[in-house]
Amino acid sequence: MGATEDRQPLAATRARVLDELRERILTGRLRPGDRLVERELAEDLGVSRVPVREAIRSLESEGFVVVPSPRRVVVRQLARVDVEELFDVREALESLAAARAAERAGKPEMRRLERLLAESARVTQGGDGARISEVNSRLHDEIVAVAGNRLLTTMLHPLEGQLRWLTSQNEHWDELLDEHRRLVEAIGSGDVERAREYAAEHVRVNRVVTLRDLFGDDEQDERPAG
Repeated sequence: MGATEDRQPLAATRARVLDELRERILTGRLRPGDRLVERELAEDLGVSRVPVREAIRSLESEGFVVVPSPRRVVVRQLARVDVEELFDVREALESLAAARAAERAGKPEMRRLERLLAESARVTQGGDGARISEVNSRLHDEIVAVAGNRLLTTMLHPLEGQLRWLTSQNEHWDELLDEHRRLVEAIGSGDVERAREYAAEHVRVNRVVTLRDLFGDDEQDERPAG
């Protein structure tokens, strides 16, 4: 029993440190190229270096940081091809999620989506970018939950952090809110193809905005058309 009790606080500390560092990256407190120094982070968070080291390993596996040398850890700078690939996968999976949600959503599911949409409207009016990004991510998560496809959920879960990281680059909050309203309305209509297309269009718009903000207006999609 004693060993179990000892392990539980340690597990909680590990989870807290990982959540905190991930959130700092997602909200821009740690920017691409910033260095993560174990000793400094441990002092800042009031923990030993062990949970910080383990959190960094987890962040590396999640794609948030890179370790170019044994003594250097930096927040990952996504290349254009990384962003393109993430949006390709997001469009395919979220279009499927919206279509399945349109098939399955009843009154209880729509109430949950509408509550999140109302919360999104409130935080959008407040203008807190981090809060807006968090609520919008919950809305997308709820659409996936309504879809009721466990494999789809499993496929999206490892990408959630990176997708939130990308979508947080888009600060056109009012436009995003309008897109989410149309998407929820499409799901509520039960029109599978309409929901699928609205979800795909939402991702395409976000893709264009994110690529422009990250890489500039003069950069073009390098993939062949077709």
